[in-house]
Amino acid sequence: MLGATGSGKTPLGMLCEREGLWKRRCLHFDFGEQLRKADGDQQAGLYLSEDDITIISSSLKTGRLLEKEEFHIAEKIFRHFIEKKRAGKDFIVVMNGLPRHLSQAEDVDKLVDIQMLVYLDGSPEVIRRRIAQNSGGDRAGRIDDSLPEVECKLRLFEQRTLPLVSYYSGRGVRVERITVTVKSSPQDIRRQIEGMPA
Repeated sequence: MLGATGSGKTPLGMLCEREGLWKRRCLHFDFGEQLRKADGDQQAGLYLSEDDITIISSSLKTGRLLEKEEFHIAEKIFRHFIEKKRAGKDFIVVMNGLPRHLSQAEDVDKLVDIQMLVYLDGSPEVIRRRIAQNSGGDRAGRIDDSLPEVECKLRLFEQRTLPLVSYYSGRGVRVERITVTVKSSPQDIRRQIEGMPA
């Protein structure tokens, strides 16, 4: 699942985990949430090194993406998530926030078989209004939604994340673009996905 901050990825992923897709069970892997959990969870030290946690803390404070040489952190977090959830082969794993750029995509390809990319496409103006109005219902308490931070995230998405659409399309992965409006709800978007062939 791909989309700029505020496009509705997290509420959609949570809904898919609750209700499934195409009569199959879903797990929502929200990488941002997993990073925040690892940063504040004493148990994270069981599968992450002290250096890993320092890198995570820095990334969360600055908004910097994990680069290729730091992908081992993302891999550890993902494997821990799958093990904890006891995911079976029949599960759909909804990937949210990973990969975030091309070098991560190459490494993610070694972990999971990406079969479909859902791109939640909203204009910068729509995204700003969605965040201001908390359209997805998941922005309350967020301390990283100031206008300068949102603008920075939108630029980062455009420069580093959006090229993933061409990357996956060029590898024969099915790409579905869903236009997101200010009023698009997780239920609306899930219904659109459910209407697509599995």
